[in-house]
Amino acid sequence: MPAGVSWPLYLRMFGASVLSMFAGAEVVHQYYRPDLTIPEIPPKPGELRTELLGFKTREQETAATSQQQ
Repeated sequence: MPAGVSWPLYLRMFGASVLSMFAGAEVVHQYYRPDLTIPEIPPKPGELRTELLGFKTREQETAATSQQQ
């Protein structure tokens, strides 16, 4: 018995923790929407620009709705 609990309880808690870890990773992945494309020529030092693509689309949507009002 690991950690002083029964095996079925231990396995249920382990399964719940793994599932919550995967769910959290998926939420973060969907929120930040990483750019997974590989450029043909790597950028020179200082040229690499990073953006939060998910934030950028939400920002544009809110700007569009505020202009309509």
